[in-house]
Amino acid sequence: MPIGTTIEKWHAGIGKAPVADVFNGNPATDVFSMENYGLCTFYVFWGVGTTGTATITVEACDDFTPSTTSAVAFDYAIISSPDTNGALTTATSAGFTTTAGSNQIYMIQVEGAALGSSGPNVRLKMTEVANDPVLGGVMVVLSQARYAEDQTPVATS
Repeated sequence: MPIGTTIEKWHAGIGKAPVADVFNGNPATDVFSMENYGLCTFYVFWGVGTTGTATITVEACDDFTPSTTSAVAFDYAIISSPDTNGALTTATSAGFTTTAGSNQIYMIQVEGAALGSSGPNVRLKMTEVANDPVLGGVMVVLSQARYAEDQTPVATS
């Protein structure tokens, strides 16, 4: 299967561009619309950050401002070695706290159905717990498109 066949069925975006202190100020990603997608996966990644940590939550959003948010349950897995995925874990709406250490990826996924009446939009919130710079960012992939096309629609405001 040519790579384009897969790429055309999902939409990728920058949730938070990489910065020297990704958790500083308790940031959230941009808001992404799941109106035409069944699954959203956030990839929180960092290279350097030996002691900094954050609590990760996923929020359903009513619009792109967002005017109203509601934390929702989600699943996640950790990659802390070059190519070994950790076990898929379910987090409640309270989220989870990352583990201190360099070179990590957290794959966080939420199904559109989990957003309920608070959706159809979603964002990731990172609340700093241990204040020490972590060099990282967040990538977003929307998949399970309702209408797969050659060009995916814009999914942010």
